[in-house]
Amino acid sequence: MFRYIIILFIFCFSVISFGQERKKIEYTAEIQEVDEVKFPGATILLGNVKMKHEGIDLTCQQALYYQKKNFFKAIGNVLIKQGDTITQTSKYADYDANTKQALSWGDVVLRDKTMTLTTDTLQFDRINQKLYYRSYATIRDNTNTLKSKNGNYYLTNKKFTATTRVTVENPEHFIKSNHLDYYTNSGLAYLYGPSTITNTKNQNKLYAEKGFYNTKTDISHFTKNAILYLKERTVEGDSLYYDKNKGFASATNNIQIIDTIQNFVSKGNYAELFEKKDSLFIIKKAVAISIVDKDSMFIHGDTLLVTGKSKKRIIRTYHNVKIFKSDLQGKCDSIFTNEETGLTKMYRNPVLWSEENQITGDSIFLQSNLETEKLDSLKVYNNAFIVSKDSLSIDNFNQIKGRNMFGKFDENKLKFLLVKGNAESIYYNRNEQTQELETITKEISSNIEFTLEKGEVVSIKYLTQSDGKTYPPSMFPEDQKILKGFIWRENEQPKRKEDIFIKDGERDRTPINKAKIKKAPAILPKKTKPKKEISQIKN
Repeated sequence: MFRYIIILFIFCFSVISFGQERKKIEYTAEIQEVDEVKFPGATILLGNVKMKHEGIDLTCQQALYYQKKNFFKAIGNVLIKQGDTITQTSKYADYDANTKQALSWGDVVLRDKTMTLTTDTLQFDRINQKLYYRSYATIRDNTNTLKSKNGNYYLTNKKFTATTRVTVENPEHFIKSNHLDYYTNSGLAYLYGPSTITNTKNQNKLYAEKGFYNTKTDISHFTKNAILYLKERTVEGDSLYYDKNKGFASATNNIQIIDTIQNFVSKGNYAELFEKKDSLFIIKKAVAISIVDKDSMFIHGDTLLVTGKSKKRIIRTYHNVKIFKSDLQGKCDSIFTNEETGLTKMYRNPVLWSEENQITGDSIFLQSNLETEKLDSLKVYNNAFIVSKDSLSIDNFNQIKGRNMFGKFDENKLKFLLVKGNAESIYYNRNEQTQELETITKEISSNIEFTLEKGEVVSIKYLTQSDGKTYPPSMFPEDQKILKGFIWRENEQPKRKEDIFIKDGERDRTPINKAKIKKAPAILPKKTKPKKEISQIKN
C-alpha cells in the first residue's frame, strides 16, 4: 500500500512540474559564442539578434541569453513587439521568460493604437498586461499629453493610473492633479484628490477632489469640494456638472455662487448657470446675499433668478420672499432688483420693518444710491400704511395711512415721509419727563409730511387744511383706535437671518385683539408732542 502511495505522489509531482514548466525562448543571431569568464552561464548573441517568446518578438544588436534561468538581456536598438498592438524601442531591455516580465531603459518609447509613451525606464508585466513606470513619463494621444512621475498603463482597457505631479494638457485645457485615471480610447479622466482644470484660452478654472472630466467633449462632473471659477463668478457645490462648450453648469447641495465684481453671493441646494446668457437659476433654500454698507442683506424665496452682466444684473425672487438686514426686514410674494438703477420692487402683500416701524401697501419700491449703495428713498403705492407700537401700552398703535407714501432715507434710516391722498394718522403723546400718556390725536388731511429722528416723528406738516381732534386718553373713542385696513404683522417679521427660511402664510397674520405685543419704540412721538405746521395748498 505504501508503495502505491509513493508512486502516486511522484506522478502528481511530475504533472505539477510539467504544468509549471515555462516555454523556452527561441532566438537567432549572426554570431553565437560563450565566455564563462565574463558571462558565466550565458550565451553571447551578436548581430541581428532576434528572440521570440509566446507572442512577443524582440530584436537588438547584442544579447545575453541565460538558458537555465530562461532570461534574456538585450543591448542596443532594442525593439519589442507584442502582436500588432504594442511596439516598444529602447537602448536596453531585460526579459524574464518565466515570469513574463520585461524591463526596458534608456530612451524608452512605447506605442499602441491609441497613444505613445516615452520614459527612461519602463516595466512590462505581460501576464497582467500592465506597463508601469516610477521615474516620470509622457503619454500622448490624439487629444492630450499626459505627464506624471508614477503611472500604470493597463493594455486591456487602455487605462492610465497616474500619480504624483500629474498634468494633462491639450490646446484648450490644462489639468493638474496628484492622482487620476485616464482612458486613452475615450479621453475620460477620473480625478482623485485636489485637482484643477484650467481653460488656457480664458483662464476659467475648475477645482475638485473627486469626479471625472471628458477631455474630448469638455464635459465634467465632480462630487467633492467642487469649485468653478469663471470670469465674474465662482460656483461651489457638493456636486457640480459643467459643459464648457454650452457654457452650462449645474450644482447640487450647499451651493455658493459669488459675484467677484459685485458684493453679491447666492446660495441654495440646486442651481443652474447659463454662462453665455449671463443667467443664474437657484431653488431649494435659495438666498441672495448682498453687502450694503458693511452689512449683509439676505433675500430668500422659493426661486431665485439672476440675469444680465455684472453691474447691470436683474435679480428676481419668487414666492414666499423674506428679507433680513440688521436695520431692515421685509416680506412679500415676489421681489425685483435692478442693479444698474438701484431700484428694488416688492409685489403682492409686501411689508417692511424699519426701526420697529411696519410699512405696508399694495407695492413697495426701494431706491438705493448707486455710489454709496445705501438706501435713498421709499415709495409705497396704494393703501400705504405705517404702524408702530406705543412704547408703554400693549394695545395702542401709532398709525399713518394714505393712498401713496414717499419716504427719504439718511444713513439707511427713514428721515422723511410724505403721505399723499386721503392721509390719516393716530398718535399717542406722552410727557417727556414722566412718560405718562397725555393726549391722543387723530388727524385727516389730503397730504401730510412727517419728519423723523430715531424712528420718532418730530414734526408734522399738513399741506392742506386738516380735520382732526386731540383727546384726553380717557375720552378717546374705543372704536377709533385703529384705522381702516390696519393689521399688525409682527409675527411674520424675520428677527434673525435664519428666520427667512421659515414659511408663513395668511394664517400667520394676527388681528389686533389676538396680537402678542412686545414693548417697542413707536414711530410717532411718545415723549414730546410734534411741532405742527399747517399750510394751505392751492390747486
